[in-house]
Amino acid sequence: MNTEQLQHLLTALAEGRATVEETMGRLQRFPMDVVLRQGQVVARIDTHRAVRHGFPEVILAQGKRYADLRVVVERALGHGTDLLITRLSGKRRRRLCAEFADLRVAGQSRCVYRQVEERAGIGLVGVLCAGTSDIAVAEEAAWVARLLGARVECFYDAGVAGLHRLLSAGELLRSAQVFVVVAGMEGALPSVVGGLVDKPVIAVPTSVGYGASWQGVSALLGMLNSCAANVTVVNIDNGFGAGYVAGLINRGAAG
Repeated sequence: MNTEQLQHLLTALAEGRATVEETMGRLQRFPMDVVLRQGQVVARIDTHRAVRHGFPEVILAQGKRYADLRVVVERALGHGTDLLITRLSGKRRRRLCAEFADLRVAGQSRCVYRQVEERAGIGLVGVLCAGTSDIAVAEEAAWVARLLGARVECFYDAGVAGLHRLLSAGELLRSAQVFVVVAGMEGALPSVVGGLVDKPVIAVPTSVGYGASWQGVSALLGMLNSCAANVTVVNIDNGFGAGYVAGLINRGAAG
């Protein structure tokens, strides 16, 4: 249940278009919906989150058995709100979309989503990544920001090994309200972008790299030690977290 749905429900009660019993029935699973499978609790969906945060609870598919994931997705779709499911393999993406017609694949990310009502994006979030291998994480950030209401522009494959490529993103660097910058290897690109713009830069280290990259730890440490004062860092491969924070910053900046 989101804020608009709650207001509609209470207005209907106040105007006599709904009975107390009907309203209580709608509120029965508010603010939590317990999901059972074979008599065992597999999830407690936070149905109040959209009211508190402006976006419903997101389902992390990673680590869940498909049977559990399916029943949680089915219940979440029944609430009639936007829905985002992250960290899905290609096989699971195809299977869920085949079973639930409302779900759509979110670009090259490992996510699927249901958007109840299409909205024109506000503000501007710039999503950049260093290499083609970083695109899946960058796409996760981009789609999360879009679902939070942001207009998003992406600029991919602009790492420091060919830094001149970044110059062609000049208009995006001048106009975005907030940036998500994704990089593996030594993780230098967020510092470069941070030195060029006067807006927040959310750095996302990826697990892309050889040997001593330590599955993204090298990029993470490099970003944490950035000398650009406007750079902050999320966890390794956490495109979701970066996109969510970028969407919130953009929402505030856009008024």
